[in-house]
Amino acid sequence: MDLEKLLAGRLAQAFEAVAGGPVDPVVRRSQHADYQSDAALSLARRLGRPPRDIATEVLGQAELTDLCAAVEVSGPGFINLTVADPALGTLLSRMATDTRLGVAVSAAAQTVVIDYSAPNVAKEVHVGHLRSTLIGDAAVRLLEWLGHRVIKANHLGDWGTPFGMLIEHLLDLGESEAAHELSLGDLDSFYKAARVKFDADGTFKERSRRRVVALQGGDEMTLRLWRLLVAESEKCFLTVYDQLGVLLTEKDFCGESYYNDMLAPVTEELDRLGLLRDSGDAACVFPEGFTGRDGQPLPIIVRKRDGGYGYGATDLAAIRHRTRDLGATRLLYVVGLPQRQHFEMVYAVARQTGWLSPPAVAEHIGFGSILGSDGKMLRSRAGGSIKLVGLLDEAVTRAADLARQKNPDLSEAAIADVARAVGIGAIKYADLSTDRIKDYVFDWHRMLSLDGNTAPYLQYAHARIRSIFRRAGIEQITATPISIAHPAEHALALELVNFGTVVTGVEQTLEFHRLAGYLHTLAATFSGFYEHCPVLRAEDEVRASRLALCDLTARVLHRGLYLLGITTPERM
Repeated sequence: MDLEKLLAGRLAQAFEAVAGGPVDPVVRRSQHADYQSDAALSLARRLGRPPRDIATEVLGQAELTDLCAAVEVSGPGFINLTVADPALGTLLSRMATDTRLGVAVSAAAQTVVIDYSAPNVAKEVHVGHLRSTLIGDAAVRLLEWLGHRVIKANHLGDWGTPFGMLIEHLLDLGESEAAHELSLGDLDSFYKAARVKFDADGTFKERSRRRVVALQGGDEMTLRLWRLLVAESEKCFLTVYDQLGVLLTEKDFCGESYYNDMLAPVTEELDRLGLLRDSGDAACVFPEGFTGRDGQPLPIIVRKRDGGYGYGATDLAAIRHRTRDLGATRLLYVVGLPQRQHFEMVYAVARQTGWLSPPAVAEHIGFGSILGSDGKMLRSRAGGSIKLVGLLDEAVTRAADLARQKNPDLSEAAIADVARAVGIGAIKYADLSTDRIKDYVFDWHRMLSLDGNTAPYLQYAHARIRSIFRRAGIEQITATPISIAHPAEHALALELVNFGTVVTGVEQTLEFHRLAGYLHTLAATFSGFYEHCPVLRAEDEVRASRLALCDLTARVLHRGLYLLGITTPERM
């Protein structure tokens, strides 16, 4: 059902016959025809023949009459392909009756661990966690839909030296008072109060250090207080996740503490393999190929002189656990670009140890920063991190105001539903429609616009299509053959059959801006179709076909936006 693959398969056979061996036909969409292949140009040097001659011979060998209305050689040797309308109609008719819209479940399903979001206990989820959470959530949705076994790993910062300070502050407040303060959701105030005491009071600082030792030593009372901090923080995190509409649940929390008992065995195995070296202050591993500005090898700190472990040890333990115990073959780390070198070093050591060996691979899914209008990191007016819950509340409020302006007939209950879908969707789409390795400027006006490459534009396109069926009094469309005749139908059909190609491409790259861009192009192409091709006023057979085309477009928009984590209202 993937038209691009069908065309490529036919041309591949013809190229092989001409070249005497396998050739990638390199079929892609083109401005000069529906599709184009430029493989003859790269093949010319190998065969010592003019590329136009090769392309002409390939077309003489290719079986394309059932798929293409026109084929031609153009320019220095490009093969241009114009798809036949009947072939498009047949493909779309099959796609319309398929609950998966022509996108097959992956034939090589993997166990995938996605490490993302990762807020810190006793600290707010802030705007700095947004990109990791959204990109990770989209990866979960896409890979699960394609049939992979996905394990969500929310790697909380829930262990280490700060917890001595936090537990001592909890004791000063009293357990019940501390639990009440934390339950109000103001985690930052709790953390800042503890920090102020730690910096100003030498006695409190010494108590905090002793408490860390007690925590790491497994003191039961200290562990109970630590669990209280973690539990109250997790409740706050789940509230934000629910508001954001992501798939993370309490079952997905897997913080640094989870790996604590694995750190000693990991260290022993590194030592046994001859990778552990004493650098004076710590036991380290030095992965090959990583040096600092001074040319000296860069270390991963495994165990400090005081017996504590570095973050690198936890990351190595996580890889070892995920490949050995969970059977993962694809490890995705959705973490900001500044952490790239750290993770590449960890992967290198994991490969040296054999913990990360084929078919298992680890990928750093890096991303840029969210900027304010001044081009600097987005921060509050006071210069601090912006709480994510406040940002989401503002998005919903702004979307509600727009809904009242655009559709004053909507009830307040309907406005609330639309506002949540549009406001949260706008934030998600603004992030995911940007090439993830780039920074982007947070702009309320642009992201909530009903025009341009925005979530509201796509959501409105979906709602507009559904309104056609309400006007026609049709609740559910029956299977109807789709026929293509008008150029605007042809253009829309080409976009629809490309859905599977886009999705399977993003499966590998996790570049969600490509899926977002496809959906925007689809919505814009539908607008052109709707302008030039009457639907409800068309004659019976044409009307039925065009209604089926409308329904298929709405379903693709709905599914594509779902994969990005965005809701599609029926009305706007």
